[in-house]
Amino acid sequence: MPSKTSPGGEPSRPIRSWVRSSPGTHVWLAVIALTSLVIALSPDALETYLLHRNSSNLHQLAHHPLRALLGSAFWIEDPADVLLYALLFEALHAPVERWLGTPKWLFTVATAHIAATLISQQVVLVAIRLHDVPRSMAHVVDIGVSYGLAASAGILTYRLPRPWRWLYLAAVLAFFLVPLATDRTYTDLGHAISLAIGLACYPLTRGEKPVALEQGPGAD
Repeated sequence: MPSKTSPGGEPSRPIRSWVRSSPGTHVWLAVIALTSLVIALSPDALETYLLHRNSSNLHQLAHHPLRALLGSAFWIEDPADVLLYALLFEALHAPVERWLGTPKWLFTVATAHIAATLISQQVVLVAIRLHDVPRSMAHVVDIGVSYGLAASAGILTYRLPRPWRWLYLAAVLAFFLVPLATDRTYTDLGHAISLAIGLACYPLTRGEKPVALEQGPGAD
């Protein structure tokens, strides 16, 4: 029997339709799943080497800047967290990519990842020079995809209708800014920067409809 289709997707294959509507998100997630499997199967020495080699810390940025910025976006430190990241990708990246399109989504998350990494590591460098932190901070493992997620969380604000938009924004601001105010880690700073970049990408959403104004699953 032929499968049912519609102009807006494939109702009889909702998972396939969802994946095809946000290809960048799912390719990224597939690479993370693969690198996480590599980490899980690697002996401790190789795991340590891979994580440090793909970190975006000061040492790697100074010697291999392109590899550090790109590679750090495709690894997570604990393979056990891959399911959590899969859920976050589906909740944040996929809706944004489907709403804005792959180019605008990718511009947002890539800009946030690069800017947050460079700014936060510059702050680390200044702190090292002022002797506020040990020089070993230049070699710490600094990998993960959380900066991109923070950016998607920010721009997703404009996807929601009022008044839910403001309630969501308040929750997101609290989630990212409270740790910055209390723990004051460089990662928390990177998250705050990424969130701000996501919010600053509002011009990319002009002409796009908030979720409540869409006609339904078949309206694309």
